[in-house]
Amino acid sequence: MERIEKLKEFLKSNPDDSFLKHALALEYIKISEDATARTLFEDILQTEPGYVGSYYHLGKLLERINDRTTAITIYEKGMKEAKQAGDNHAYSELQTAYDDLMD
Repeated sequence: MERIEKLKEFLKSNPDDSFLKHALALEYIKISEDATARTLFEDILQTEPGYVGSYYHLGKLLERINDRTTAITIYEKGMKEAKQAGDNHAYSELQTAYDDLMD
């Protein structure tokens, strides 16, 4: 919980910082606070769609809560954004997650 509190404190000074929101979402996942993590990831992607790392983690979270259809949509959007950004690594990770889900 200490990391969560520190990240929340940093966010007070930088409320639009996608990196901090992403880090906070990952901390919430660690303690099984999936709803809070989901909200943070969705907020990041709404305000900064090019923040490609959040697509993978949101997709995995959606898979875990059995929302397969939304996970597929998130992976597809993430692949599009990663391709536009020229981020081949993120694209590959998203493609693999997508392919695994489609099997």
